[in-house]
Amino acid sequence: MSNPGLIIRVAAKGEGQTADGRYVALAAPGDVLEADGMLTPGPDHAAPSCRHFPACGGCQLQHLSESALAAYVAGRVEGAARGQGLDPGHVSPPHLSQAHTRRRATLHAQAIGKRVVLGFREAGSHKIVDLRECPVLAPELAALVPPIRLLLEARGSRSLAADIALTLADQGPTVDLAGLTMEGLAQTEALLDFARDNRIARLTLDQGDGPETVWEPDPVTVTLGGVPVGLPPGAFLQATRDGEEALVAAAREWLAGANTVADLFSGLGTFAFALAGPGTKVLAVEAARDAHLACQAAARMHGKPVHSLHRDLFRNPLQKAELDRFAAVLLDPPRAGAREQVLQLAQSVVPRVVYISCNPASWAKDAVTLIESGYRLAGLVPVGQFRWSTHVELASLFVRP
Repeated sequence: MSNPGLIIRVAAKGEGQTADGRYVALAAPGDVLEADGMLTPGPDHAAPSCRHFPACGGCQLQHLSESALAAYVAGRVEGAARGQGLDPGHVSPPHLSQAHTRRRATLHAQAIGKRVVLGFREAGSHKIVDLRECPVLAPELAALVPPIRLLLEARGSRSLAADIALTLADQGPTVDLAGLTMEGLAQTEALLDFARDNRIARLTLDQGDGPETVWEPDPVTVTLGGVPVGLPPGAFLQATRDGEEALVAAAREWLAGANTVADLFSGLGTFAFALAGPGTKVLAVEAARDAHLACQAAARMHGKPVHSLHRDLFRNPLQKAELDRFAAVLLDPPRAGAREQVLQLAQSVVPRVVYISCNPASWAKDAVTLIESGYRLAGLVPVGQFRWSTHVELASLFVRP
């Protein structure tokens, strides 16, 4: 008879689940919850990589071994499919981004007396963990935490509360500050000195009316599919380069030979530029105007067969007649999924559909719609870009027989 206190799996929110259905925080598969409530670690219980774990809300799974973490990522995707009554079929081995590879993150800052705490928030709380190390962030971004803290402390404001978005672009780190106001020449000069001394590629300041560029020596770009694309402040970017490459590789393999592809929710053109080339034309459809214009400009400048269309696919999805013109469709919607667009796809005769998702639960609901209309789930790749996090992504292929 199995031990009822044996941890058999890690649930979606990161708690370990015992054989008899109890949930235990910070438990790994193979651990044992003893009768006295103590947890006996098993072979997959790892030592945390960061002094701030488990308080910091940026990570929930640092106590898992590499194999247990991979199993969790794959299990989230398989579980989402089975939860909707779908057979996930063959699931490819999951891709896990390694430590120190995250190229975008948003930190929070708050004045506590004369000092400023800067970091991620605690899980389920507004309290900020004062970041002194981070095994997740790319070194170029992690190195900015101390100088940003000093910059904010020098303001001497006891009511300071700000958000700091960091992104690693081709030219180096970008810093987007929100919640600050510039009062006087000294504060402005301090901001410019910070940007220059730390080799910031771009510094923007949002004082309530949207981001305004304060410092940008050269136009900031991010290379997508070998094409430098302008990077507007706040534009979506895959969390890690290797995670992006894993998703793109799956799409390229599955859509090989398709001469016309519709890339829906295309953003800056992450997939459009990777798929476009000799023999393949891509329609890139995006609602965010800045991203649409950046994609359009890059395609024109570099002579890529990408046509960029500005269109809100939630309110105005591509219709069946429009979709039927394409040999394949790729969609990469926000976390809520793409119900209205998927309903149109379900009526179409598009032979191949690649669905990229950052939310297995909403993906599974949309997958049901596609499968009920005659599509078959033919490929599934779990991707864990947000290392040690419960946030899981995937690439999937649907085909019509």
